[in-house]
Amino acid sequence: MRHILEIFWTALKLGLVSFGGPSAHLAYFERVYVHEKKWLSAMEYADLVSLSQFLPGPASSQVGMGIGLKRGGLLGSIVAFIGFTLPSVIALMIFAYWLTKSDVSLSWLHGLKLVAVAIVAHAIVDMSKKILRTTASSAIMVVTTIVLLAWQTTYSHLIVLIAAAVIGQRFLAQQQEVIAVKPLLSKRVASIFLVVFAGLLIVLPLAAKIWPASWLVLFEKFYTAGSLVFGGGHVVLPLLESQFVQTGLISANDFLIGYGAVQAMPGPLFTFASYLGMVIGGWPVALLATIAIFLPAFLLIVGAYPFWQQIRANSKWRGALNGMNAAVIGLLVAAWVTPIMTSTIRSVFDIVFAILLFAMLWKWKPTIVVLTGLMIGVVFYT
Repeated sequence: MRHILEIFWTALKLGLVSFGGPSAHLAYFERVYVHEKKWLSAMEYADLVSLSQFLPGPASSQVGMGIGLKRGGLLGSIVAFIGFTLPSVIALMIFAYWLTKSDVSLSWLHGLKLVAVAIVAHAIVDMSKKILRTTASSAIMVVTTIVLLAWQTTYSHLIVLIAAAVIGQRFLAQQQEVIAVKPLLSKRVASIFLVVFAGLLIVLPLAAKIWPASWLVLFEKFYTAGSLVFGGGHVVLPLLESQFVQTGLISANDFLIGYGAVQAMPGPLFTFASYLGMVIGGWPVALLATIAIFLPAFLLIVGAYPFWQQIRANSKWRGALNGMNAAVIGLLVAAWVTPIMTSTIRSVFDIVFAILLFAMLWKWKPTIVVLTGLMIGVVFYT
């Protein structure tokens, strides 16, 4: 039980300071779980990130669930998710309540966006040293970055990773030694989770039509959103807009205010569902929405990770995974350029502050850097 509490406490601390969206979250995870805690190696972490990019749902949350699964089994995966998600859920529920009581100004949170610029840049440099060890892997990273900046669609991340796997299997097969991996779960148990995921995806829409109870309809809408969206929190927003704004469940104004707020909150962007649920029906609906939108991610990562580990240990697929790991760096670079840089850097002062925060990361813990960014936002951007 002690290690379960450690998983929860570590994830909770990350949930309190992980500002900046999925790419920044992965950077925080890499620093804490790989370097500070040493719960997994840099290559194991990159492989887990690759898997999360293949699966629909919130990539950073799935990586956190996978690390919890590796460290503490099913219970470890659940508490890792709760710890990382809880601060954002509570903050957005309070914000949704506050929204009806006063005017909202988020200009001072710009300092936290500058932190995200520094955090992701630091992760790119650090991970590149460990993964980009050949000309071929560096070329994959560069091409991945260019393609994703020029071609941004729902499935572009998946297509690029598949292409990187094919190229890597041809050119990077000898880069890594075979690693014997003990499966976290049996194939039979893992398959059950995958069957439940697919079953709910089919049954819930039918059930909502047969028995259109409000809670069931809402659960189905959020579960479907979490099941069918590749690319993380930013990609799910258009689907949520069509499900809730166009149907009149929430106003466009409240939706956009919440969208701005969730980007400034720590933790996963999928907690936007908590905000929507709170506006629609108070805290019971907020909790229902949170569970529904994250449930597919949990079922998929638990069901797929054991098979992924076996692939990782198979020498036939080592090159493919090496290629995907190189592409993951490209994913981070592309995300760092847009939307992080393009939506954050607006002046010379922004550049100066971002460089300062980046330099601090080499000597100080992320918590100190986040607090510094917060102070910069209050002093210079209010």
